[in-house]
Amino acid sequence: MANRLSQIATRTGDAGTTGLGNNQRVSKNSLRIHAMGDVDELNSHIGLLLCEPMPDDVRTLLVEVQHQLFNLGGELSIPGFELLKADAVLALDDALAHHNAALPRLQEFILPAGTRAASQAHICRTVARRAERAVVALGNEEALNDAPRQYLNRLSDLMFVLARVLNRMDGGDDVYWKSERLAQQNATE
Repeated sequence: MANRLSQIATRTGDAGTTGLGNNQRVSKNSLRIHAMGDVDELNSHIGLLLCEPMPDDVRTLLVEVQHQLFNLGGELSIPGFELLKADAVLALDDALAHHNAALPRLQEFILPAGTRAASQAHICRTVARRAERAVVALGNEEALNDAPRQYLNRLSDLMFVLARVLNRMDGGDDVYWKSERLAQQNATE
């Protein structure tokens, strides 16, 4: 890696363009760069989440997610290339099923709140949704593989479930939305 990144400040982007993995230069405002940036931001937020206490299996899962997001970013940086495999999406499906099975069924909406770890997981969820939208926008303009879009979709769902897991880690619970309509309905029943 040292040979590849021997100089960080190259000044080649001063004119508002950046280089892709295939040496093509594109605008820093292109759909591809927006998608790459959102995936990078998501990975950084997951790194921040990993600073919090959490069960070992959740930590191991999130470290693997970081590696897969790096693959996803690499795939986005090289048009026509495939780095993120379909089995990465299946791994998220398995993790979703495993962690969701241990949670009580939701009867109402929850707020993105609770413990600091759970709140950070909710931030990861919303950034994953933004990254997904950016990948969808890019896919509307250029041919993309399905796995990046599917991975981000599953990952946002997983982050919601993990927020619930993290809120329960030390005997806590979700923070429920206080719906005026539901409160009035319950009062009249």
